[in-house]
Amino acid sequence: MNEVKECLRNIEQTYKIFQQQQFTFIAALEHTREDAHDKIRPVASIGQVQAYMDHHCNNSTDRRILLMFLNICSELSKLCQKLEALHPGTSVTNNILEKCKLLVSPSNDLSTIRAKYPHDVVNHLSCDEAKNHYGGVVSLIPIVLDCMKAWVAHSEKLPRNFLHNHGQSETSRALKVNLQRIS
Repeated sequence: MNEVKECLRNIEQTYKIFQQQQFTFIAALEHTREDAHDKIRPVASIGQVQAYMDHHCNNSTDRRILLMFLNICSELSKLCQKLEALHPGTSVTNNILEKCKLLVSPSNDLSTIRAKYPHDVVNHLSCDEAKNHYGGVVSLIPIVLDCMKAWVAHSEKLPRNFLHNHGQSETSRALKVNLQRIS
């Protein structure tokens, strides 16, 4: 659990730096959307941001900030895998984890999600930008981080033997499989 918390803290620190550069991120999306001749539809997925960077990014500043966003999303996806492997979960933690995995899926449509208070990322956008173009993509990371913090909080409330017994049962199963192979 400590490794998960440390990983989450590191992602949050990187996100704080990214958040300070939100206007640069929006400008990079504007530039790449313009080069892609794709100014009508909203930026609706991580895969779309990846495609803009791969095929329509023409300067290092835009590439750096788009890559920073994509790296944070990748780290969040890896953290989902760690959370899944940590323990079998409860209905609450499993629902939270499924939501996280769906949100960080490269093809998931983010156009309708919006971060709410205390996050003000959407407030930094113009009404048109927030409503029609970038509200979902700028809301993604804070929403997933909140979900992951909720997962950790619920997991820490589980009885200690829940996590301990899960680890023992995994070890026991591995030993049984190895013993069967030897026999």
